[in-house]
Amino acid sequence: MSDRIFAGIVLTVSLLMMWAATLIEESFIQDPLGPKAFPLVIAGVMAISAVVMFFKPDSEPEWPGLYKVLELVATVGVFIAYAQMLPIAGFVVATIFAAAFLVWRLGGQPRQAIVGGFAIAVGIYLVFHFLLGLNLAKGPWGF
Repeated sequence: MSDRIFAGIVLTVSLLMMWAATLIEESFIQDPLGPKAFPLVIAGVMAISAVVMFFKPDSEPEWPGLYKVLELVATVGVFIAYAQMLPIAGFVVATIFAAAFLVWRLGGQPRQAIVGGFAIAVGIYLVFHFLLGLNLAKGPWGF
């Protein structure tokens, strides 16, 4: 029963995403797909997943314990803080902290988390900024 309730919620959210994507304004200079394509694809995959989950639910789902729920809440908090810190600290610095936290929560040791966060942030910055030519949030240090 809980899978069907969740499927209904996901289907509702995906339909709202589809509606919101149709409201995105398009400029006359754009790529062939336009800005609506990515949100529509994500919403479509969500809708298909929800329909499958509704008609083929798990017989006995296992819900996470309190510790896992608190871990998920902390992770959502880190993502919210990351979005807030991007314009202040810049892409590289904000991403180092967010990626280090995620590496740590995925089972890495603290040292691995620090090295992983640094490597992920710098690697993504190099690819997006220099290879793809995309502008990322600049912090007080210019990167």
